[in-house]
This record gives sequence, C-alpha cells and structure tokens, in this order.
Amino acid sequence: MTAKSLSDALHEAYLQARDMDASLGERLQAFADAVRRLGPHFQEAVDKLVARLKEQGVGETAPKPGEPMPIFILPDEAGRLVSLDTLLDKGPVAITFHRGYWCPYCRINTRALAQAQDEIMAEGGQIAAIMPDQQHFTAELKAEHDAPFPILTDIDNGYAMSLNLAFWVGAEMQALMTGAGWDVSRSQGSDTWLLPIPATFVVGTDGEVKSRFLDPDYRKRVAVEDLIAALKSAQ
Repeated sequence: MTAKSLSDALHEAYLQARDMDASLGERLQAFADAVRRLGPHFQEAVDKLVARLKEQGVGETAPKPGEPMPIFILPDEAGRLVSLDTLLDKGPVAITFHRGYWCPYCRINTRALAQAQDEIMAEGGQIAAIMPDQQHFTAELKAEHDAPFPILTDIDNGYAMSLNLAFWVGAEMQALMTGAGWDVSRSQGSDTWLLPIPATFVVGTDGEVKSRFLDPDYRKRVAVEDLIAALKSAQ
C-alpha cells in the first residue's frame, strides 16, 4: 500500500470510528483495530513505543490526587489567554492533554467530549483541552467538532514537559507518522517531534487534583462516564 492510499484508508477508518453510535472506548478500539489491519508495522511500532514509555516511567511523576495542579496561562484557539485560576473560578475542571489536531484518537476523543458537554455542565464541571499545536490548528479542531470548551496551545510542550508528560516519538515513529500524513512539525511549527501523553486531570476549585487518568498508550482515554463522575465528586 502506498503512503497516499494508506493515508486515505486511515482517514476513512477515522470517519467511521468517529461517527459510531458507541462509547468512546469502543470508537477508539475500532480505529486501533483498523490501523492494525491496514498498517500492521505501524501498530507494532506503536506497541514498542508504548513499552518504552512505560519502562521509562514517563508521566509517573505528574500531579497525583491530593497534590496541587501547577498553574498555567495559555492562549486559546482565538488567541485569548486562559489561566487555570480563571477556569477554577467557574468550578471544577478536567484538564485534558491531546497530541494534536492531526491525531485521529484525539479527534475522536474531542468529539465524544463535545457530545457529553450537556451532562458535564449539568454536574457543574467544565473541560479545557491542551495541545502543542498552533492556534490555526486548535481552531480547526474546535470547529470540526463544535467543541464548546477552550482548546489551549502549549507552545513547544512547555507545560507538558513541566509535568513530565512530554516525550520524543523516536525516528521510526516519526517516519511512519509522516508516511500516514500526520506531520507533527507542521502543526506545531517545530521539528522537535515532542508529544504529550494524553492524560486527564480533574482539578477541584481548591486547585488540587481530585483524580487523574494517565496511560502512555495514547490509544486509550478516560471513559466519558468516569470523567463526569469525577467532576461530580470534585464539587
């Protein structure tokens, strides 16, 4: 399969998984199964990357429940500066890290969070997404999924690095991702090829982490129902 045909096939698989009438976990698994079927070498490389990250303990020292969430001030998709303190003035917030607008898993996750917004707001909670992409791309992601929450740009992964969430993808994954049409350097405006682990932190109005979901396997995300329950408990 040529690079273009693989890219087209992966995009079609993404659309099918994104629009499934199913849970977030089932949608993510459907796309992961498609990737393994269409590009087995790609998925094998992902498996090796995940094993490396787990062995190195990437993300293990990120804030845990009961610890304060480090403050941030980051630009949103419209260029407005958003701080953690300002968000917490409105209630508990789930801080969700995404790899980028190009990432099908992140886009499926964003769609699911947008669809659950009414339930999230009913529990007095809110979402703030963080990704290393430039403003043009965060705005594109927000528009595609009609996301009612801010999508913030973490320039050069600075905030993610401070939380021990950022990692280098490695030369093998860089080549495979580029071949699949996922050019990180274009969206980030940087050729470092650093990405964040897509972790989620539920932060209470006291600034403390109430719960967290952290898995170096970016194919897995916190279940929407678990996120809603965590926001409810954080009240």
